[in-house]
This record gives sequence, C-alpha cells and structure tokens, in this order.
Amino acid sequence: MRFLLACLVAFGLLISGCDKPPAFKSTDISGVDWGKNFSLTDHTGTPRQLADYKGKAVVLFFGYTQCPDICPTTLATMNEAMKLLGGDAARVQVLFATLDPARDTQALLAQYVPQFNASFVGLRGDDATMAATAKDFRAFYAKVPGATPTTYTIDHSTGSYAFDPQGRLRLLLKHGDDPANIAADLKLLLAGK
Repeated sequence: MRFLLACLVAFGLLISGCDKPPAFKSTDISGVDWGKNFSLTDHTGTPRQLADYKGKAVVLFFGYTQCPDICPTTLATMNEAMKLLGGDAARVQVLFATLDPARDTQALLAQYVPQFNASFVGLRGDDATMAATAKDFRAFYAKVPGATPTTYTIDHSTGSYAFDPQGRLRLLLKHGDDPANIAADLKLLLAGK
C-alpha cells in the first residue's frame, strides 16, 4: 500500500511539473474578455485592427502626445525592451493609442511615435471610437481642465496590454517596470508560453 501511495504522489508531482505556468514578471491576465479587437487608424492613415498583427506579440498603450511624463517614459521603456529583444524585436509590435484625438492628429502621431522607435505605430479614432476602445480595455481616462480650453491634461491608466502572437490578451505591463522584465515576458509570449 505504501508503495502504491508513493507511486501516486511521485506521479502527481511529475504531472504538476508539466503544467507549471510561465513565470511572468508582469500581471498575468490571461483569459480576461477585454479588448478582443479594435478598429482604429494608424499614423499613416491605414485602418488597423488587432488581427493585422497576428503572428506578433503586441503591446498596446493608451496615452497622449502632450503627456508630460507617463507616456514618453513608457515609450522610451518599450524602446529599451525592444533593444534587449535583439532579433526577436521584429516579432513585436508596439501600439500607442491616443486618448486625445482632438489634439493628436495623424500628422502629430506620425511625428511623435516613431521618434521613440521607427517600428512603433500611433493609433487614433474620433472621440466616440477612442472612448469605446478604452472602455473595452477597462482603461481609465479623464480630461482635466487647464488655464485655457486647449491646455488641458488627461489623467489615464498607466499599464500597457500585451497580446501573444495568437492575438490573446495575456499581460498587463506595469508602468515603470524594468525593460529587462518586459523583454523577458515578451520572449515568453513569443515562445508560446
């Protein structure tokens, strides 16, 4: 009886080792039913959906070009992560979706976003489309009035959303995380973890 029990315990340990979840450094949100797709226009004027990037890991961040700190820091961090990925960077697409379509024109996004990395893509839509897209991702944002009608700021969520190459939302990347942690998580996604 002891032998049989020992065999069952050993077998259970062996099987449980096979199903060990990946050791993501970011928050694993696999299985959430958020942001299945989006229909926005990129900074070249091309309509884009999540499905356009199938086969690549995708990182989507909501922000705006006049953001004084969070947005440029996030894009700079993603650029550093891309450098750490080496050749795998070609299999990752970073998307910056503006929450300020009134000021973030196609031309401004085309100038701003690629400054951080030539492969990064800026996305936009009208106010209603951006509101619906942000809501679909559970991303918070609110306009904060400034001294004049055009000097407002936008408070917004700071996390980035990472999709695996099959288009499944998997991770919430924390603002301020180390580029090495982000690169490690993206490598896991690219490896099918």
